Amino acid sequence: MTASASARHSVSALFTPDGRLTAIPRRAARRERLLAHLAETLFEPGRSYTEAEVNNALHTVHDDAPALRRDLVEAGRLARPRDGSSYQRVPAPGHP
Repeated sequence: MTASASARHSVSALFTPDGRLTAIPRRAARRERLLAHLAETLFEPGRSYTEAEVNNALHTVHDDAPALRRDLVEAGRLARPRDGSSYQRVPAPGHP
């Protein structure tokens, strides 16, 4: 299994068959892979989202949307201005 296939498998193991997140990983590396996956699958590059839109997207996978939103911002996967008026997906390292 390649490293990227292994990472995808590791992330997919965190979800139930209906696409709900079973838990937010405590280990930093595994949490980072999850956050990268969420950013890439739930948010379009170049689009601005309101906080409500971000919460709605995150609620599709987990009940604690505010914690996931905060984690995505702190991990540099979502950017927001100081006033919190909008959110945008940050390009993954090595991608435009």
